[in-house]
Amino acid sequence: MSVSDVKTPPAATSLPLDAKVSAHLVAMARETLQIEADAILSLIDRLRTDETQSFPRAVALLLGCTGRVVVSGMGKSGHIARKIASTLSSTGTPALFVHPAEAAHGDLGMITENDAFIAISNSGESDELMSIVPVIKRMGTALIAMTGNADSSLGKLAAVHLDVGVAKEACPLNLAPTASTTAALAMGDALAVALLDARGFREDDFARSHPGGALGRKLLTHVRDVMRSGEAIPAVAGDVSLSAALLEITRKGIAMTAVVDADFHLEGVFTDGDLRRLLENVQDFSRIRIADVMHRSPRSVGPDQLAVEAVKIMEQYRINQLLVTDTDGKLVGALHIHDLTRAKVI
Repeated sequence: MSVSDVKTPPAATSLPLDAKVSAHLVAMARETLQIEADAILSLIDRLRTDETQSFPRAVALLLGCTGRVVVSGMGKSGHIARKIASTLSSTGTPALFVHPAEAAHGDLGMITENDAFIAISNSGESDELMSIVPVIKRMGTALIAMTGNADSSLGKLAAVHLDVGVAKEACPLNLAPTASTTAALAMGDALAVALLDARGFREDDFARSHPGGALGRKLLTHVRDVMRSGEAIPAVAGDVSLSAALLEITRKGIAMTAVVDADFHLEGVFTDGDLRRLLENVQDFSRIRIADVMHRSPRSVGPDQLAVEAVKIMEQYRINQLLVTDTDGKLVGALHIHDLTRAKVI
């Protein structure tokens, strides 16, 4: 066969849809969303504040767990279990997913009596789960079941049962797991958020487990990590001429210069904006000292403050530059909004 004999597959094309077909598709999509929304809303009335009810007991059990939370499910429920385990881990509750079929062939060794086990099955009769649940019970591992049937085999064996049953699936055949998996996912999120609050988990805790994300950068990056320091700081003495100060602004390239005393204490600031306003009234700069035209109360930030705090100051006062001073008022750095952009703080 030559290269010329190989047929190139046709490029993907969009089929034209008439108004009737389009309306039907949109109606199906809306019905799907409504069914899934109703499935989630139906969970609300199943939650009670009485401590004897299942949700508070599930939260208490997970809070008291000295090991990890193991989440498991088969098929579509397995995908939901993975996501719940991930959400728990990122919000202060160490968790992992264990595949029930793999657990029956050795991965049960990952589970200990100090762990808590969340089993997810809409029917509550998943063969793969039911083959390992008796072993988990014998180990003394706390068992929470998330099913659509409290009277199922799994529901009866669990220390706590969370009812995630739905009236019907969004699938027109009422077969494909759709609304039921959505309900299970929402209940998992409810558990994670309740645990997050109970543990006092805050933004900085979240950032530590997400150092590569945007929030992590915002909450873990300090001013000292992005500021210009040493020779890169634009600074002049108060007795120099305005012309000399303008040369310093040009050399350092952040459209301003700090004005400092002999010990490098911050006394003022002069910016490009100040220069433009000065040009309207002054023609001869040769006899003007920088101390005579500087701002004497410049905005500043500390090196140990979060970089996002510097962003807030810039936004509040509509400025693009900010000076960095230590607790003694000495100039230790300078920031331009571009520095924060490059560091992906904004």
